Amino acid sequence: MDKVTIDLPDVAYQLAERFFPGQLTLVLRKDPKIPDVISAGGSTVAVRVPDHDIAQALIRGMGGSLVGTSANISGKPSPVTASEVFRQLGDDVDFIVDGGRCRGGVASTVIDLSSDVPMVIREGAVPVSGITAVCPLLQSKIAPRERDSGG
Repeated sequence: MDKVTIDLPDVAYQLAERFFPGQLTLVLRKDPKIPDVISAGGSTVAVRVPDHDIAQALIRGMGGSLVGTSANISGKPSPVTASEVFRQLGDDVDFIVDGGRCRGGVASTVIDLSSDVPMVIREGAVPVSGITAVCPLLQSKIAPRERDSGG
């Protein structure tokens, strides 16, 4: 996290210690040295440490950071096999690494720590109740109806 972010709150380290590697994504203030193309011109970056041997080997091989997006089109189901990724993304990607069936198939939980009030951006695989044990000030930007429907 230290390589791509600035002004890390203590809770970022606490959440990382408890949930990394895994399905928690933290939105943090971007270090100015990070090109705008990485953040679509925004002031934040999303940081996650995947719990997959191949992904971790790629990250180590690249020197500790790897930029990527989800392997699905927004609003579509999260693929869990290389063939499902190909069905969604096809020729829009240069290559697909087939590391076998992914565990889960549920999107990561996304927590925004870029401002004074930590916010749930998306509920996912990591239960929010577990996160509030570490971050009791956590609030939600998600309407109750969206949370109940899995949206």
